[in-house]
Amino acid sequence: MTEPLTLYKLMILYMLNQVQFPLTNSQMLGFFLDKEYTDYFTFQQAINELAAAGLVSSESLHNASHYSITESGKETLSYFSSTVSQAIILDIDTFLKNNQVKLRNESGITAEYYKSGQEYIVRCQVKEGRNLLFAVEISVPNKEQAIAVCNNWSRSSQDMYTYAVKSLFK
Repeated sequence: MTEPLTLYKLMILYMLNQVQFPLTNSQMLGFFLDKEYTDYFTFQQAINELAAAGLVSSESLHNASHYSITESGKETLSYFSSTVSQAIILDIDTFLKNNQVKLRNESGITAEYYKSGQEYIVRCQVKEGRNLLFAVEISVPNKEQAIAVCNNWSRSSQDMYTYAVKSLFK
């Protein structure tokens, strides 16, 4: 019988292995809480231990941690994946299939800002997996506007990308 914390770690590794883009902490946590597999604190312990062991990598963007499985994580999963029940695998696969577009958009469309002199620079990106498709940097005069640009980017990114591509290929 697998210890619960070990099972949660394997579930996280399986989940990250099934997607071609990073997942955020909140995306994975939402699955674990919705399915009542574990609580917030146990999930955080599992993901932190995976990161400390080098089985997942983490990148922090705009107050969100984005996780990817590492080669060591894939190797570990290959040794122990049989300990995860088919019912759990089905739950994870169903969750990922039903939420694939939403998860990809949340992970692939990012915006962050930083202070540069008297202004703020907002960096907006659209990624597919690890590949950068489109990026824009905008200088704004204050933090409030930087936050507004970040908040509006997910809704506007597709239109801006389409406009830029059409304009550049004329």
